[in-house]
Amino acid sequence: MPAPVVTVIVPGFDVEEYALEALDSLRAQTFGAWVAILVDDASADATGAIFDAAAAADPRFQVVHHRERQGLGAARNTGLAHVRTPFVAFLDADDRYTPHALDRLVATLSGSGSDFALGAYVRLRPDDAGGYAAGDVQPWVAAATDPARTSITLDEHPEASGNIVAWSKVSRTEFWRRADLHFPVGKMYEDQIVAQQMYARARAFDVIPDVVVHWRERADGSSITQHKAELPVLRDYLEALAGGIAVLDAAGQARAAAARVRLVLAMDVPPLVALAKEHPDDAYRRALGGFVREMWARVDGGRPGEPVATALAAARLW
Repeated sequence: MPAPVVTVIVPGFDVEEYALEALDSLRAQTFGAWVAILVDDASADATGAIFDAAAAADPRFQVVHHRERQGLGAARNTGLAHVRTPFVAFLDADDRYTPHALDRLVATLSGSGSDFALGAYVRLRPDDAGGYAAGDVQPWVAAATDPARTSITLDEHPEASGNIVAWSKVSRTEFWRRADLHFPVGKMYEDQIVAQQMYARARAFDVIPDVVVHWRERADGSSITQHKAELPVLRDYLEALAGGIAVLDAAGQARAAAARVRLVLAMDVPPLVALAKEHPDDAYRRALGGFVREMWARVDGGRPGEPVATALAAARLW
């Protein structure tokens, strides 16, 4: 086997139904110089056993077991402590890489010298046959990654701030150490703040339009993104959105912060407004209304069209 160049951190909690597919997508990579740290976050199902079996059959896999559940952010941090390769990447154990994902991301970084590279992704949704089908690249994803760019900054490409997921990127390990990056612990939507810290602290980054990950929306409704009707989840979500924008503000990235506000109001808020209208708890509407008013106060021109405008107008009254 070639000497490893990139470590892929694969956290998992109770994902026995999907973990094999995630690991198979690693084995199928056209780029062979990888190792993986599989972090079992105290799963109650067979996730840990699946990870152990993979490591027993393939020396590229290393397993770390948490004795108690610590959450996704902590599991990723555990993986980061074990990285010894020049590059690091993340893959959640219920998602899957496309075959050329590592090949393309490592190649652009090796050629550019940038701190990290990001690619496009698509949703993996349940289909009528009982399986999952990959969708299309959404407009906000394409705005961040298409066309390909190398050695750029947020000043040159503020729309990149719309790509906030950890698993769409490969980074230089040295960048994580130099920028003192780690994931928040005990919070949901932990990618949001870390992603904006990456953009703000990088000397340069690359983007590629290639789809590198299929992001699963679980058929059983257990994905965290499917629980936004719960008030604690909403509060963590809004805190993460605001926190990411605050990072851009603190870094003096006014254009990127404005781009992020526009995207949040257009894409994140309207589905929450639909949930809030039927929600039994007024606290849900108040939390969302306060957030929308804060974001709306930052909008300078370019008011949204319908139906977004109606949704935002309703939320501002709560």
